[in-house]
Amino acid sequence: MKLYGIRNCDTVKKARKWLDERRIEYQFHDFKKDGLSSELLATWEHSAGWEALLNRRGTTWRKLPEGIREGIDAASAHHVILENPSIIKRPVVEFQGAVTVGFNADDWAARFNH
Repeated sequence: MKLYGIRNCDTVKKARKWLDERRIEYQFHDFKKDGLSSELLATWEHSAGWEALLNRRGTTWRKLPEGIREGIDAASAHHVILENPSIIKRPVVEFQGAVTVGFNADDWAARFNH
């Protein structure tokens, strides 16, 4: 399992705590510090969908110019996400060939618990 996020994000902290409490092993990648490649982002977009990756509730989204927010599509979203990785809904998890976005304890219990 690989967990992507931002170290100081509250949701990522909750997700990591949840995994740690259940002794589920994972690798953590801080995409704000360690970077995010266009290829990796394309994989996530293909698996989870670009719309699922966009956090439209966060301050990064609200700071974007209105024209960009209103006209966003798959191609422009890819560019916006690469330029502003903190706009990604967190965490992103790669597990057994699937990509999930966000943290929900009930969903995770069904998906990841042994």
